[in-house]
Amino acid sequence: MSNTAVNATKTWDTVVELSHVTKYFDQKRPVSLFKRENHRVYALNDVSFTLRKGEFAAYAGPNGAGKSTTFKLLSGMLKPQQGEVRLFGMEPCASRIPVMRRTGILFGNRSELWWDHPVRASFEWKKAVWDIDDATYDRISAEMKELLGIDDFWNSFARELSLGQRMRANLALTLLHDPELVLLDEPTLGLDVLAKRQMIEFLKKINREKQVTILVTSHDMDDLTEMANRILLLSGGSLAFDGKYDQLVQMAGDNRIIKLIVPGEAPALEGAVYLGREDGRHLYRYDASQTTAQQIFGAISRVPDVQDVELGHEAVEQVIARLYQNML
Repeated sequence: MSNTAVNATKTWDTVVELSHVTKYFDQKRPVSLFKRENHRVYALNDVSFTLRKGEFAAYAGPNGAGKSTTFKLLSGMLKPQQGEVRLFGMEPCASRIPVMRRTGILFGNRSELWWDHPVRASFEWKKAVWDIDDATYDRISAEMKELLGIDDFWNSFARELSLGQRMRANLALTLLHDPELVLLDEPTLGLDVLAKRQMIEFLKKINREKQVTILVTSHDMDDLTEMANRILLLSGGSLAFDGKYDQLVQMAGDNRIIKLIVPGEAPALEGAVYLGREDGRHLYRYDASQTTAQQIFGAISRVPDVQDVELGHEAVEQVIARLYQNML
């Protein structure tokens, strides 16, 4: 075992620590038929955050914000040019084996399952390669069969499984060595409503009951806000927000959406901003902290020939999208 692993931090509840991490990639871009110039792209720029034992954090951001680069740094696949990355007080590249024995990683677009073998064969392979003892293997595989329902397709070939079944099997495989930290990159990608619900409830359960620390990315902000109790928001390689979802909403305002069906052109609504037309409805947005529902209903009542009206909260994705735009 390396000295880095032996000299792990004594701060027992610090699981993940990024301190002023910068990661960039140098590219050559053509400027003419015979000439190229160097171009430096910053995937992460002076990013710092800490995850404590038992936290469930969402790592959000648009494509290219630096989420995948962060996961590669945490798993020891990349090293930063500046700053420090530590898991359990250890540097992932220098102490990859002890770090990975305490960490599970799942990428939603990849699979560890052997395509032309039964699901159980993939589990038996990991047991042998990772040297998982019989007691741990029996306990965890039994838990996964019960909680994720993989017993129903335990002897089925991976190629015969539905997407939801494959994702559940891959998650179970990720957890087979009983990790203390789980990194999930798009775990609900492509899942139907039922499979997504099963996945989310299971993750919340192991976080709550076993104090497993979880860091998850997703393009579905509704999933992230339901799962996580903390949101880390990346924008342009920098950490733009770190806190509760309620705090994030306050930054954008308590916005509500009005859907109005009227014949002809969109009428003006005092206190609301017109967003456009969608599925035959005129869409408006108003800030409930500035304009009361009574004022909005009063404005609607003055519009002639209203055929239908619907009020609701602004979708999470729209809140985040506007925040991204403000951060640029």
